Amino acid sequence: MPRTVKRARVKFAGREVEFVDRVTAIGQVEELAEGGTWWPLVVYGPEGCGKTALLRQARAILEEYGYHVVYVNPLAERVEEMLQYTPSVRSIVEEALRLIPEPYSRIVDVAISVAGHIMRSLSRPRLAVLMDDVFQAVGVDKAEQYVKALLNLIEWPPADYDKIVVLVASSEGVTRARIGRHRWAEIRAMWNMPREGFQQLYEQLPGPKPPLDEAWRWTGGNPETLERLYRAGWDVGNIVDSIIINKELSGAFVRRWDSRLWRAVEDPDYLWEEDEELAKELTERNFVALMNARRRDMWIDVPPPERDPELGIGRYYAWQTPLHREAVRRVLGAAR
Repeated sequence: MPRTVKRARVKFAGREVEFVDRVTAIGQVEELAEGGTWWPLVVYGPEGCGKTALLRQARAILEEYGYHVVYVNPLAERVEEMLQYTPSVRSIVEEALRLIPEPYSRIVDVAISVAGHIMRSLSRPRLAVLMDDVFQAVGVDKAEQYVKALLNLIEWPPADYDKIVVLVASSEGVTRARIGRHRWAEIRAMWNMPREGFQQLYEQLPGPKPPLDEAWRWTGGNPETLERLYRAGWDVGNIVDSIIINKELSGAFVRRWDSRLWRAVEDPDYLWEEDEELAKELTERNFVALMNARRRDMWIDVPPPERDPELGIGRYYAWQTPLHREAVRRVLGAAR
């Protein structure tokens, strides 16, 4: 019989819900738990696609497999959420933190140091280091430096270990090429939820809501966008306006690119085939994501379809959500 995996509790729409779907991803994490990682595994995906939730689920799985887990999220709203760890190493972590002045001001370095301290304090431990959106926190120019430090933790540990899993999640797509040019990490992509899993999340929202098909067309399966729509009373215009403001999508910006942006709105693969400059700009602003080939071993969980024009998914590039594309379309229209 297949093993039953404990489902983590994650925050969604003002409540705690059980981690849903992502069956393939759960199986992949179990494979990592059984074999460890030879290199840091860096996972890129759209903002709000569920990377943080997956790391929480990964923590639950790895602890079931006997791992001591160190989890760091430098962008967490509360200090106590920046660094979390398995209770079994509480005294070791607290001792390490006492030796480091102002640890939370440089929490990524501290997490790596804590991992080394655990190795030295325990006899051949199973250790997992999970990092969430660290590149955005440390700066994209330092992404390679931190990936190399994590690789050194695997290859040149301060003490022997049984197995180690190093998992890094990021929405900062511009660092992908920098890391990819070295053999310091394995890179996989993660996408928004497949429709069946998205429906499970949608059904947990209380009160009146639009039809599932409509929610799917606006979010493309992105759970954070679904949550934002719910909190906004399903006012799509409200969310589009917030994207325009938060992403600084000015009239000057769209006039600069004009017809080239229109072509990317109509077909994101235009960026791959004809416009590397605009592709870089939209990636830096987290409007589009570079797609891996649809081979399962290049993805965490289920890859998106080869193309889905309705959702803005191309073979090589995709809009992070349909609402990102709609925000660009709206400003383009207003600039004419």
